[in-house]
Amino acid sequence: MSVVVDGLEGLRVPEELSARVPAEQRGPGRGRDDVRLLVSRGEAVSHHAFRELPALLRAGDVLVVNTSPTLAAAVDGRLGPEPGGEPVVVHFSTRGDDGRWAVELRSPEPSGSTRPRAGGPAGAVVRLPGGGRLALAGPLTPGSGRLWWARAYGDVPGLLGRYGRPIRYGYTERDQPLSAYQTVFARPSPDGGGSAEMPSAGRPFTAGLVAELAARGVWIAPLSLHTGVASAEAHEPPYPERFEVPAATAALVNAARATGGRVIAVGTTVVRALESAAVAGSAGAGASARAGRGWTDLVVTPARGVRVVDGLLTGLHEPEASHLLMLEAVAGRAALRSAYAAAVRDRYLWHEFGDVHLLLPEEEGHHVRCGSNSG
Repeated sequence: MSVVVDGLEGLRVPEELSARVPAEQRGPGRGRDDVRLLVSRGEAVSHHAFRELPALLRAGDVLVVNTSPTLAAAVDGRLGPEPGGEPVVVHFSTRGDDGRWAVELRSPEPSGSTRPRAGGPAGAVVRLPGGGRLALAGPLTPGSGRLWWARAYGDVPGLLGRYGRPIRYGYTERDQPLSAYQTVFARPSPDGGGSAEMPSAGRPFTAGLVAELAARGVWIAPLSLHTGVASAEAHEPPYPERFEVPAATAALVNAARATGGRVIAVGTTVVRALESAAVAGSAGAGASARAGRGWTDLVVTPARGVRVVDGLLTGLHEPEASHLLMLEAVAGRAALRSAYAAAVRDRYLWHEFGDVHLLLPEEEGHHVRCGSNSG
């Protein structure tokens, strides 16, 4: 899927705007919430510290958050017969209903990150630490060789817990402990499942900030969507992912909408889950939130639109990323153009340890301040 957002085709994000370490490692006394917050209301843009978020929301608003924990989903392996074999890094993406895993094989770099490699071949065996093995079956999607189905021999959650590390890409400076990739909302899954990559929009939240939101009358509603391995280089749309929207969350979302509250999704994963659960039995805009669970292959686009989400808190995405279609569906093309031009101009930081972007509905007569605060 190609992303076409007028005004972003020529946008270039300078390499130095990649967040290379978490915010709390950028100086003494800094915390997770020491990031900047870009706020869009239509084409109007304002600049804030993330800690100002409670003042930007209203009593009766609902923040819907993803409670999926991040897995230590990267494991070293050897592809081919013993002895030797090609060194690979296995990124465990998604566990299927039949027990197989969707995996991505990547080549290790001396820096500790990885680079893409061709998938497969079918029938090959990957040897893993502790005597574990993977047998590659075939591509997850015909014609696309990045993710492959593989049969795992051994306890994968145990393997990840013992030998795994968080997935890391080349723009980061060094490996980080798994704790750096867990959000304050993360809760263990009974089956040991979780996300291959962090639901990163929730990362800047702290327990203190959540308490302040609650004190101001902002509701926090949980759901889960286990994210698979992103397409860091090719910017493919997301593959099917497992989600669950609890009945209590659906009820809270519908109560807020009925009383004038706004539903703000914390992350694109939350939009995907809420909108997937609202699809069944709904036609057109203004559908009710529904409880639901299972697999979703929904890709939210401007043509499809959003039905239960009013706003979105998310990171900053590469200009070619398929997530931008979802942002355009939530806020509109003009808002997206204005926000991303401002983000580059004012040197916001990109990626999972970077700054965040709040897209709110445009309100008639609302005036925003235009100062620039660093988080």
